Amino acid sequence: MRLLFAILLSLGIVLPAQAKWYLDNESSRLSFISTKNLDTSEVHRFLTLHGTVSDSGEASLRVELESVSTGISLRDERMRSLLFDIAKFPQARVSAQLDIRPISTLAAGAQLELSLPLTLTLHGQSHSYRVELLATRLDDHRFQVVTLAPLVLNAADFDLLKGLDALRKVAGLSAISRSVPVGAVLIFTHR
Repeated sequence: MRLLFAILLSLGIVLPAQAKWYLDNESSRLSFISTKNLDTSEVHRFLTLHGTVSDSGEASLRVELESVSTGISLRDERMRSLLFDIAKFPQARVSAQLDIRPISTLAAGAQLELSLPLTLTLHGQSHSYRVELLATRLDDHRFQVVTLAPLVLNAADFDLLKGLDALRKVAGLSAISRSVPVGAVLIFTHR
């Protein structure tokens, strides 16, 4: 058996790995766009993400809301306290079920489009979406998942309207959009 395995490796044939996949936080990005006063849009992101995909395809992503990064520290603090209320709701969670087999058997550089349902839990509220993703096998130990189109979240779905209004008032703005496009580039590796 060891001889067969050695021959397969020497020929470059890799058997599908049966390992849990972990998110590479340093190489991944979760960003969103906010629009204020009807015509000024800005890109923001979260710096700390945790995620896994199990052998059975259970995918989970935890977003540390305190890691919101807008480029302005005062605005970050206001978003943490007034909008997200991180003392009560420190994380957002995403869960999905996918078939990991087609991804794990892709050749390096090959891509696969996925359409799957996911559930987002934020500020004590859960909402389901269907997302369009592109999975790319980077090498034997890594794959990348990117959103093919932004996922548009509505603040009302997550009971965030009161916090959004508090942000608008404290910043002296005439309006902040209730809809927020979110995009992701997620790199997973197995150990």
